[in-house]
Amino acid sequence: MFDFLEGYDVLGAFWMTVKLTALSALGSLVWGTLLAAMRVSPVPLMRGFGTAYVNIVRNIPLTVIIVFSSLGLADVFGMTLGASDDFAAQGFRLAILGLAAYHAAFVCEAIRSGINTVPMGQAEAARAIGLSFSQTLRLVVLPQAFRSVIGPLANVLIALTKNTTVAAAIGVAEAAYLMKKMIENEAQTLLIGVVFAFGFVVLTLPTGLILGWLGKRLAVKR
Repeated sequence: MFDFLEGYDVLGAFWMTVKLTALSALGSLVWGTLLAAMRVSPVPLMRGFGTAYVNIVRNIPLTVIIVFSSLGLADVFGMTLGASDDFAAQGFRLAILGLAAYHAAFVCEAIRSGINTVPMGQAEAARAIGLSFSQTLRLVVLPQAFRSVIGPLANVLIALTKNTTVAAAIGVAEAAYLMKKMIENEAQTLLIGVVFAFGFVVLTLPTGLILGWLGKRLAVKR
């Protein structure tokens, strides 16, 4: 029944999806945390930048951002994120940049909602003992905020895993790229869809269950 899979590196395509997800998740977590810090910063310019970034980027289709990363940054501005002439490696790096930039806006809002759950008295007490804004945020507020938003961050990670399929638009050989190629070459369209749908379920379902359990286990008791 699944003879049509011979000659196709399905596992390799899903491994590419996993790498895209992991690296983009790391980038979006770092950048999203910085954006969240900007959004609660006492500096008006930083607050304005964070607010503008989130409101603009999350309202742009991800496909537009990914294509801009390739056609705009690489072709127009010559940005390849590395000294490599390998087109596949270049597309992979630019896809990570686009995915991280887009999902950082959602990570920012999730973390900001967690920051808002931390009682103001704790931040005031931290400032009263001489901690700066950055120290208060790093040592007092963010540790509690992260514990309260594991669930929302898990949802962003699941969405990111599925959104890696957009990277096929710039030629990154992940799961959706291979699925499109197989549909063009094979007659088993329904079975191809089932195989790739099952692959994404295997990637996302355990992630949701594990992080959901972790969120309940680490939730801050109020």
